[in-house]
Amino acid sequence: MAGAKETPRQKMIGMMYLVLTAMLALQVSSALLEKFMLLNNSLETSTGSANRINQSTIDNIKATVDKSGNRAADVAVVKQAEEVRTITASIINELDVIKQQLITEAGGGLDEQGRLKNPNEEDKVGIIMVGGRKNGKAYELKEKLNQYTQQLQKYNPSARFTPLALDAKDDPIASRSKEQKNKDFAELNFEQTPVPAALAVLSQRQSDVRRMEGEVLDYLASKVGAQDIKFDKILAMVSMESKVVVAGTKFKGEMFLAASSSGITPRMSLNGGSVRVENGVGKIEFTAQGGTYDKNGLAKRALTGSISYQAPDGMKTVNFNQEYFVAKPSYEIETASMPPLYLGCANKLSIQSPQLGALWNPSFSADGATVITSGERGKITVIPSAAQVSLNVNNGGSLLGTNQFKVNRVPRPTLRLIVGGAEYDERRGAAVSAVRSIQVRAIPDESFKNFMPDDAKFRVTGFTVSLAQGSRRVAGPISLGPNGGSVGNLAAEAQPGMRYVVEVEGVQRQNFRGEISEVPVTQKFFPINLY
Repeated sequence: MAGAKETPRQKMIGMMYLVLTAMLALQVSSALLEKFMLLNNSLETSTGSANRINQSTIDNIKATVDKSGNRAADVAVVKQAEEVRTITASIINELDVIKQQLITEAGGGLDEQGRLKNPNEEDKVGIIMVGGRKNGKAYELKEKLNQYTQQLQKYNPSARFTPLALDAKDDPIASRSKEQKNKDFAELNFEQTPVPAALAVLSQRQSDVRRMEGEVLDYLASKVGAQDIKFDKILAMVSMESKVVVAGTKFKGEMFLAASSSGITPRMSLNGGSVRVENGVGKIEFTAQGGTYDKNGLAKRALTGSISYQAPDGMKTVNFNQEYFVAKPSYEIETASMPPLYLGCANKLSIQSPQLGALWNPSFSADGATVITSGERGKITVIPSAAQVSLNVNNGGSLLGTNQFKVNRVPRPTLRLIVGGAEYDERRGAAVSAVRSIQVRAIPDESFKNFMPDDAKFRVTGFTVSLAQGSRRVAGPISLGPNGGSVGNLAAEAQPGMRYVVEVEGVQRQNFRGEISEVPVTQKFFPINLY
């Protein structure tokens, strides 16, 4: 068997098993059968404990591989570990089935106290395990046990596992006895053997199977760095979200223990470059690079690196991937006064705080206006209802300031005539033949339109057109809608020196909500002089 370290309990069980083998060789009396049952129970307990440890090992392997990014080579190790568990479970189950058959058919089952009803039975044990023509279950079992050893050897080529089922000539104790050395595995362990002793033999094989499984799983764990490492340097650490904290905001961080080993000199790399290491701690410093920013002015970046260290069984590497954000550089233009707002309009404001950065999560309220949020931090719409607005800016429940805004009324539009598809120039007039259609447009103030495009939608509701000469009306009037139209009926009587008189009926404005309101105009009459 492999020379792995054994606990005192395992050593004790091993000694007991050697004693058992020697007693079987000497054909002990049934007086020691109860001792064999105690030995069997102890072996079963040890096997159960080893099974739990082995399951913990494979869980650690899976967790380590997952943290390392599930690289193809590591995933292959997980698959091998699962295969080891599968074939081990199969041979353990095979042994359990045989043990149960011995208890039922040879031992007569268990009584109410859980003891064998017929512990002295030897013949039925021999029939089941050896058989009349050496066709008992022990011969098939021998092949399966030794095949299991060969299978494990493939997963750990460096291990030196000996067969689990030996003939007497290969057994270190039985080979010394003239009476036993010519017996095969089945005869040596189950011929003229009482039930408790036979059970102990099978339980010992189960214990060996779990031990060998554990050695292979430990080897596989070492290939992915899942082995336990002893640390002798413990440090108290604080990880802060930011070293700069604005008044009124929360300080956030984490406290934890950091451990390192004085016997390990790690090599560290970050984003493809080496990292300077001092006392086992890597020192990171670089210039943050911007790029594609999101709506909050943040660019997502990642730190990708690894830490390698020399373990007893070779170099181990632990990889990591940490996300961070780069804030977009910004500047602010400050003026002596706040920009004016327009009464009843959707005034869009963007209020940002580069100092707070990712901690900037403001809320707003106002006196003399309604505030509508946009879903983007710091971007709001203010709808004034009074001549002055007081805007309150809060962040994280703390009032950062109150700003005063003047409120202007919406500037009136300019009315322009469109004659024959072109804007009318009152200085030149219009040729008689050129006037076939007339349209009146309400043109918003340029500055107001640029700042308030959703509130700068004006139109003329309609107008009338008459043909006049001097103080006398020659023809008309005719009524045209908001989009104007043809004046062909009047054009038939038009002559040079006459004029068309356009009278605007009204002007309307549509605001950002789609609501329509009347707009007062100072000039309603517009002449079109003909030449």
